[in-house]
This record gives sequence, C-alpha cells and structure tokens, in this order.
Amino acid sequence: MQTEHKLPSFTNVPLATQVLLVRPASFGSNPQTAATNAFQQEVPAGTEAQVQQRALDEFNQFLLKLWAARIDAVVLDDVTDPATPDAVFPNNWISFHQGGKVVLYPMLSPTRRLERRPELLAQLQEEHGLPFTEVIDLTPFEDEGKFLEGTGSLVLDRQHKIAYACLSERTHREPLEVFCEKMGYRPIMFHAVDANGLPIYHTNVLLTVGADFALVCLEAIPDEEEQGFLLEALADTGKEILDLSLAQVKKMAGNMLQIRNKVGEPVLVMSEKAYKALRKDQFEELNSRTKMVRSDLRTIEAHGGGSARCMLAEIFI
Repeated sequence: MQTEHKLPSFTNVPLATQVLLVRPASFGSNPQTAATNAFQQEVPAGTEAQVQQRALDEFNQFLLKLWAARIDAVVLDDVTDPATPDAVFPNNWISFHQGGKVVLYPMLSPTRRLERRPELLAQLQEEHGLPFTEVIDLTPFEDEGKFLEGTGSLVLDRQHKIAYACLSERTHREPLEVFCEKMGYRPIMFHAVDANGLPIYHTNVLLTVGADFALVCLEAIPDEEEQGFLLEALADTGKEILDLSLAQVKKMAGNMLQIRNKVGEPVLVMSEKAYKALRKDQFEELNSRTKMVRSDLRTIEAHGGGSARCMLAEIFI
C-alpha cells in the first residue's frame, strides 16, 4: 500500500495535464508487427472475439483507475472497419506539444497507418476543444521505408528538449533528425537488444523519464559509449537513475508514464505486471517521488506487445 506523504509538485516540469486513449474495437495480435515485437504473442485461432472482449474490459478498468486518480483522460472510439488491431496504442501515430503543435508519424505496418484517421483530429478539436496551431507530418518517410513510431520510438524529456531513441526497424535516424530539427530537440541515439540478442523495437519499453527520475535498462545497451552518452544526459538533467533488468523489461517495468493530475499531483501510470516487477528499493524510491496508478493489462500486453505507456498519448494545453 502506498504511504501518504507530501510529494514534490514539479511545477516547473512540463508533465502532461491530459491524455488521449482509444477504446479498442478490433483488438488482436497484428501479424505485420510480430516480426519486430518480441513481446507480442499470437491470438489462438477461434478466440478472437474473447480476446477483444478481455482487452475492452481491461481498457475500461484502466480508464476508471485513471479517472479515480483525477487524471484528465480524453477517450475516442476505434472503428471496426477498417480493422486496426493496435488502435489501443495511439501514442505511436500522434504526439501533442505545447503551443498546439501536433506531430504525425511514419509507421512500419500498413495496418497501423490506418489508425491515423483525419476525423479523429477533427473530433479532438470540435468536441474536446484542443487548439492545433501546426501539424508536422512526418508520414512521407513511409515511402522511403523509414519509420519513427511516435513516443514509442521517442522518449521525450520535454523540459530539457532531449529525444531519447533506440534505433531499430521501427526507429530510423533520418525521421528522428527531422523531428528534432523541427521541434528543437537534441537526439540521444543508441541500440538496445533483449535477452536473446534481438533488437528492442521501441525505446519506451526500456526507458521511462519522469520529472526527477529515470527507469532504464542498461543491460539492454551493449555499446559502452552509447550507454555512457545516455547516462550522462540523464545525470546532467538531474534524474535519479533506477536501473532495470532485462527480466523487468520483459514484464513491462520500463513502460510507464508520469502525468500531472487535475490537482497538480504527479502520477506514475503502469500495468499491474510492471508494478509487481519492481524491486522493493525501486518501489520505495518511486513512492517517495510520485503517486502511482496500476491496472491489469495482461491481455493487451500479451497480444498487443505494449503496456500502459503505449496506451497514452500525452496532451499539453
């Protein structure tokens, strides 16, 4: 049980005050993404409807827990036609930035590109009053076979304008450099592999950057020079570094997001599996710095290959 105590407010740190979620309508494992996502498991034949229902139940419980933590969550509904099995992960195709800037991203899977429905942006503007002053469209990189999958590929330190990115088949240098040029960020690039030596597909499964801490799996970064650049950047920006193991990464302990709730409190959002994967010392360190919210996302994690952070697109107003 989390101990009640006075937490720092980090009023100078740009934590999102609102998040976007997409309620799944056709959730399942995506064969187009399976080859590059070792976290993803195939849905057994004949269980598609049950898996969609379990994912929907998990989504709704997750949403209730966010609301209970006084987090401002905007919800859009997925459509059944076209079927988009990964629509529950909107952070890969869009990101929102202070001043009303929106970035649209190039994605590897043709199925995932269908998630970028123009009517969703219109709905956010008309029904939720989000002011978009500029849309930066990086999707033409898809024609070159180059990808940058939103805040899956990018872990952003918005205060210090640093974009952390582990390069992979879904995260290429060229669109990353264009993002940084247009948005005024400094890139910190590295390579990361899992316990089997396979490239880790998204940066946000091995790195979480909070207001004054960072969860990072150094074990996943074999190049000592790249690891050094990453550690130096995190230390120089005042982050308390909590080192995760590859075993913890497999349980989604790197896939968390810190948000500011409606009363200004920092809240770290994670799955139940990620929460249980934390060591006692890691939990105590985080508990002294932030509130925590956790929810059971086992179906979404197993068949989607993503977790709590992937389900949240941060909104800055």
